[in-house]
Order: sequence, then structure tokens, then C-alpha cells
Amino acid sequence: MAQTNCDLLNSRLMATLQPLAAPVAISFRQVGQIDETPRRSDSYPEPNEHGRTGQVPAGCVFWMHATTDTFATTADDHANCSVGSYTHGFLTLEEAATKDDVGAVLEAGWVDQAAMMGLPVVSKRPETIIYSPLGKAQEIPDVILLRINGLGLMTLTDAVPDIRIEGKPQCHIVALAKEANAVAASVGCALSRARTGMRPEELTCAIPGTRLEEVVSALESTVSLNRTMANYAATDANRFA
Repeated sequence: MAQTNCDLLNSRLMATLQPLAAPVAISFRQVGQIDETPRRSDSYPEPNEHGRTGQVPAGCVFWMHATTDTFATTADDHANCSVGSYTHGFLTLEEAATKDDVGAVLEAGWVDQAAMMGLPVVSKRPETIIYSPLGKAQEIPDVILLRINGLGLMTLTDAVPDIRIEGKPQCHIVALAKEANAVAASVGCALSRARTGMRPEELTCAIPGTRLEEVVSALESTVSLNRTMANYAATDANRFA
């Protein structure tokens, strides 16, 4: 069977960036856009005392499932994490401010109100968000999400000089990629690492679908040059053996 463009780009991305898990395709669907992707069958746990629950502890957990599975999600599925629901366009800032988990991070001083108000967010509320392995996607998604290590970040930074390096919350790099057409990497955040089980050495990066081919080509050139320089350095270091 012939490879799709996503499959080919996925193979090239895997070869150059060597991510720690398969690249994830993230596509936002608005009201009226027909999509037959099935939802996950996971049941919701009992709501907490404030009525908050969802299909997973936070939307970033869907990144972990989507390395192998294709599925659709709704606002309710994401609702246990109000910060992620805000950055992904499911909640307005005013709605998010009423949620107990947002109150908890503000009260603790983990973020302040100014930082919350300045977060990048998806501008149009989606009806659904589709997750899948990039290699199985039928069309170029809005955003490609990868988990990488320090070497991967070095390579990506060499290849994409305008990359943005971000901090908490980790999920806002998805909005940056979608809305600002920016390649963005995140050092992660304590909330997301606890919920996803990401290893200490793992970072995330988000690539806009519109820039995927450009970024992959730049990565291939960068890897070739870095390999040449690494061989030079290794040969030079033999004098000290």
C-alpha cells in the first residue's frame, strides 16, 4: 500500500529528530465540520467536590494515548484540567477563573493572574479535537506534538532559529503552534509531568502542520551538518586518548 504524505513525513521526522515516542497529530474541528473519528470508551471517574471530572486527568494525557491510537475528544473529555481546557479553546478566561483547579494554582502562586491572562490560547472553540499517530493521519494536522530529549532540542534549535522555548503550563505550546504558526518547545510543567508520567529527561515540542515539511527538510540538513562536525570532533579527540 502506498505511503501517505503524513506517513512519509513521519518517517523523515523520526529519522532526524529521534523522538522518544511516535509523533502525535492534533487536529481541531469546529462546529459543522463532519468527522467520523470515534471517541475513546473510557468512563469518567466520580466528580470531585466541585463537580470537576473528565476522561483523563488532563488533556496532555491524550498525547500519551495518541502515540498508538486515533480518537476524538470533546470539551467534557478535557474538563478535569481547566488550564488545558482554556489553552485549547474549550473555556473562556472568565469560565476558567471560576474553576477550583485554576484557583488552586493561583492561590499557591504557581502562576499569577497576569501569567494566566497572557497564555496563548486557541481562538475558536472546537467541537472536537482529533488525536492520532502522525504516521496514520489522513491529512496534515493543525499541530504535531513530539516528546524529545536534550539532543533532540539541540537539533531542533539548530534547524529552526525562530523556535520558542516555553515553560509552564506545558499545554500552551499547542496553541502557540496553531495560532502563531510557531515552532515551540516546552521544558514541561510539574502538573503535566505528574499527570502524564513523563520521564525527567523528556521535553515536548509542537510544530505547526503548515510548517511540517519546511521543518523536516531543515532538520535533515541540520542532522547532516551536525554529523559531519561530530565526526570531526571525535577524530580530533583521539589525540587525547
